[in-house]
Amino acid sequence: MKKKFEPLFKEFQFKNGVTLKNRVVMAPMTNYSSNEDGTVSKDELAYYARRSTGAGMVITACTYVTENGMGFPGEFAGYDDKFIPSFKQLADTIKGQGAKAILQIFHGGRECPPNLVPNGEIVSASSVPSPNRSGQEPRALHDDEINQIVKAFGDTTKRAIEAGFDGVEIHGANGYLIQQFFSPHSNQRTDRWGGTLEKRMTFPLAIVDEVLKAAKPHADESFIVGYRFSPEEAETPGITMKDTLALVDVLADRNLDYLHISLQDFWSAARRGVDNLEKTRLAYVLEQVADRVPLIGVGSIYHPEDAIVAMNETNVPLLALGRELLVDPDWVQKIAEGREEEVVTKLDHEQQEKLVIPDPLWKVIMSVPGWVPGV
Repeated sequence: MKKKFEPLFKEFQFKNGVTLKNRVVMAPMTNYSSNEDGTVSKDELAYYARRSTGAGMVITACTYVTENGMGFPGEFAGYDDKFIPSFKQLADTIKGQGAKAILQIFHGGRECPPNLVPNGEIVSASSVPSPNRSGQEPRALHDDEINQIVKAFGDTTKRAIEAGFDGVEIHGANGYLIQQFFSPHSNQRTDRWGGTLEKRMTFPLAIVDEVLKAAKPHADESFIVGYRFSPEEAETPGITMKDTLALVDVLADRNLDYLHISLQDFWSAARRGVDNLEKTRLAYVLEQVADRVPLIGVGSIYHPEDAIVAMNETNVPLLALGRELLVDPDWVQKIAEGREEEVVTKLDHEQQEKLVIPDPLWKVIMSVPGWVPGV
């Protein structure tokens, strides 16, 4: 390994004492490849096994915590104890290759395709249609339903613990239900779950507290709990950097093991809500957390040089790679072995079998013109 890449391969220790063998994390990516009954498929297990050797930590695709939270076709389920054996297969596969295994837990909210949820009824914080969908109006959740969903996040965490996962990541990003409650665009409630910025934090923080409460009696201190968030929304009104920094400030004191910013571009600048619009979103968040909690950075890190520049210039402690590990599952190992010039950054359309990419995911990739790495 060349000396300049050594920062990528330094061990990282969480405050709970868990140590990662390096600073590279496999980002959570939907793969559309689970069995119809909601269990993890053999092709999925092979896909994860192929990509869990190099990274220090692997975050799975999201699993839905209630039946009406399914966000994608071919998504594996986590809403019932019957899925614990499926969870265990996935956890064992990832850990067997030397990586820490983190289960991402989520609810799709108004982003759920109606054909994937019971009675075709999609739900959200308020009856505001998604700008990303065909315009079907979601039903606003009742107070008791909200409490049930909060509890479901805790229940799924217990299942993850029983299955042997090293931790969970709460998916509060990318426009799904947790973000829908935090957003002034999708949350127009006037009860305790919405209204002011502080009230819009109520649902995300209730889930964080429930997950931590579930982990305390069922796992030891080594169990990792992380939270992923998107820093801004394009809609007006929508989440601004000012909103996100307020949320991050609270999360940083919530006894979480890490935060995970969701970015398309690692170097993207803030859009609104802060004074300096040339400063990157990641820089603002790093400044706000002030070493209280580790931050995972992500977004268009293609080449080894991109990764080391990102780490050196920002001091972000952990880097997540998504589609880069689809294109080249040996990305990490090649750098460690001094073969960084062999890293592949362009998808070879003739190498599906070698890359161990399941057919449903391959079809999605092939359907996107000019598909390139990035997450």
